[in-house]
Amino acid sequence: MRKWFILGGSLSLTALADQASKHWIRDNLEVYEAIQPLPALAPFFQFTRSSNTGAAFGIFPMAGDAFLVIALLIIAGLLWYFRQVPAGGRLVPFAIGLVIGGAVGNALDRLQHGHVVDFIHYQIPNLISNVSNLADHAIVCGVLLVIAESFWRDFRDTRRDPADAD
Repeated sequence: MRKWFILGGSLSLTALADQASKHWIRDNLEVYEAIQPLPALAPFFQFTRSSNTGAAFGIFPMAGDAFLVIALLIIAGLLWYFRQVPAGGRLVPFAIGLVIGGAVGNALDRLQHGHVVDFIHYQIPNLISNVSNLADHAIVCGVLLVIAESFWRDFRDTRRDPADAD
């Protein structure tokens, strides 16, 4: 039961934080308007409101409905997989909650607005410029945590004394 509580908590907080931040951006910035929340970091970091009808980095801009369906399938798949996660851990339920919460946040945007609201703008002049949102960051962090937990589990299992395997 505890793993479901951890999943539900991280999922809910992620989706709520994502939707609240996007609501603030929609209320305070016009599309493509930018502000510097930390002036010392400009132009490397700023908030720039944009909309994304496609996938990450704006690829496949006309496939918004397909990405909504994919997000819903991923949510369903992760919930099905989650039933098999051992009850003792905290990291994997938290991480999967981040991924599902991020997917829910972006799916809600697609349903409500027909696009995903992006605003976290990282930029290295003449090299890269990326605009994303909290949901995107939660998904990436969640996936990285699941991978790290998998590596840690494998490392821990290989360090066990081979005599214990008998």
